[in-house]
Amino acid sequence: MNFQDFVFYSLSSVVVIAALGVITLRNPVHSALLLVLVFVTSSGLWLLLEAEFLAITLVLVYVGAVMVLFLFVVMMLDINLDRMREGFWKWFPFGAILALIMTAEISMVLMGKQFGLEDMPTPEYKPADYSNTKELGRLLYTDYVYAFELAAVILLVAMVAAIAITLRYRTDKKPSNAARQIAVSRDERLRVVSMQAEKKE
Repeated sequence: MNFQDFVFYSLSSVVVIAALGVITLRNPVHSALLLVLVFVTSSGLWLLLEAEFLAITLVLVYVGAVMVLFLFVVMMLDINLDRMREGFWKWFPFGAILALIMTAEISMVLMGKQFGLEDMPTPEYKPADYSNTKELGRLLYTDYVYAFELAAVILLVAMVAAIAITLRYRTDKKPSNAARQIAVSRDERLRVVSMQAEKKE
C-alpha cells in the first residue's frame, strides 16, 4: 500500500463514519457539523482524483454557503425533535427502498467487471500544464454553452421570483419603505415640543 492508497482509505473512513453520525445523532447542530466534515473530506477525495475545481466548489458552495445558512436556521429555530420523529416509521419503507437503489447503483460501479464495464475508456496521459478547470470552462462555453445559458436563465428567473414574493405588500401588516427611511432628514426625525412644567401640589 502506497501513501496515496493510505490517504484514500483514511479519508474514506472519515467520510463513512461522519455520514453515519449525520443520520444517527439526535442533535441537528451536531449533525450539520458532521455534514460539514463530510463535505470537506469529500473535497480531499476529489483532490486525489485531480479534480481541483470540484473540490474547491464543494468547499466554497456547500461548506461556505449552504451549510452555514443551514446552521443559522437550525440554531435560530426552536426545533421539536419529538415531533420530527413522529413520521419516521411512516416513511421508513420509502427510505429503505431508496437506500437499496443507491446500494445497487454503487455496487454496479464497484463491480464493473461483472456487468461488462471492464472495457471503459481510460483517461489519456495528461501533460504537466494540464488544467481540468480550463478544460471544464472550455467545454461549458463551447459544447454545452446553450445548456449553460439555459441553466443561468432558470436560476435568474428563480431569483427574481423569490425577490418578488418577498417584497409583496401585505395588508395585514404595516409595510416599511426603505427608500423613505433613507431619504428622511434630521428635522423630520427629531421634533422639539415645548411643554409647560408641572407644579407639584
